Amino acid sequence: MTTSDFTEPAVPLGQHRMPLLGFGTWQIDDADAPQATTTALELGYRHIDTATGYRNEAGIGKALASSGLDRESVFITTKLPPENVGHERQTIEESLTKLGVERVDLWLVHWPPNGQASPEVWSQVVQAQQDGLATSIGVSNYSLEQIDELVAATGVTPAVNQIRWSPGIYDASLATGLAERGVVLEGYSPFKASNLDDPTLVRIAEAHDATSAQVIVAWHVAHGFVVIPKSARRERIEANAAGARIRLSDDEVAEIDALGA
Repeated sequence: MTTSDFTEPAVPLGQHRMPLLGFGTWQIDDADAPQATTTALELGYRHIDTATGYRNEAGIGKALASSGLDRESVFITTKLPPENVGHERQTIEESLTKLGVERVDLWLVHWPPNGQASPEVWSQVVQAQQDGLATSIGVSNYSLEQIDELVAATGVTPAVNQIRWSPGIYDASLATGLAERGVVLEGYSPFKASNLDDPTLVRIAEAHDATSAQVIVAWHVAHGFVVIPKSARRERIEANAAGARIRLSDDEVAEIDALGA
């Protein structure tokens, strides 16, 4: 295996690139994060997704520090929890300290605060980017209407919207709406939101000598969606990454799309 197996393909994000395959760390304890993240990096992942709310940034920072990898070779995402509104600067500075880096590649508003777009919070995130603490900024779990509200108020479009995403909940209009706005779609919980026993997924998986989970990863990559599957087990971390190398036909992608109908 080579590093390029997993860092490519990637999607342009401002002046840098975001690997379509990332290592999700939700529900990985801080004590387990160093080993799990080290395993992912050893297997070629170069995109790590965490959040203040996951409480594992320090553990991930340990893995990054011991990896021997150049900082520029690893794309790091973390997130601002809505309960930290009013303490945005302190939050990202604490994240940077725990991660052991001077900036993150992507900082997201984890959820709309109180269910609202909250342009005033977005303005603080924009300021953190302008101050060099985050290369790119975005949101998570936002609707198109909420994104439009942020843009109207600040003139700054989120680079990414990280949302729950899988073939079973595929929404072409949402995907198109984000693309039209220049917002990268990043999906989380790709397997939890799917039926891995679905006959279509099973049949396509068999055709590629793969698993349904690997086909779901391949489907994301085929669309240019970022996907961040999570596992703390080496064999699954490796298997998830292998899914990014599967090349689905246009017909197979269309069949999988139809699962969301």
